[in-house]
Amino acid sequence: MLKRFFLILLTLIMSIVLMLVAATNSHGDNVISFDEPRILMITMGIVLFLFIPPLIMSFFSNFVVRIISGVYQCFIVLSFLGLIPIGFFIPNGFLTIVFSVAGTLISIFSVIVTLTIDKNKQVKS
Repeated sequence: MLKRFFLILLTLIMSIVLMLVAATNSHGDNVISFDEPRILMITMGIVLFLFIPPLIMSFFSNFVVRIISGVYQCFIVLSFLGLIPIGFFIPNGFLTIVFSVAGTLISIFSVIVTLTIDKNKQVKS
């Protein structure tokens, strides 16, 4: 249970760090930046809100709940994967690529742990 929770929490931290890295390299009108802190805080709140379901589901060991959590986390993996090619298109996007790859690896590991942990536990009667 704690392994799943801390891996999802680490994924949340990686997504917020990646958002802050993206805010430092913002070029354009329709991007998040440190020039508009209210929009940056709203965006961080939305990301935090989207991570609440897998954080809550990490406390349960039911097989169905773990499958739902794993599928939910697969969408997080896809979002990190989508940021990797975007890092190649933005100027000074090396940090974006590094944090996107790190977030992808942590998210994949989190999905694996979510789906395989407690698999061999037997119910005591």
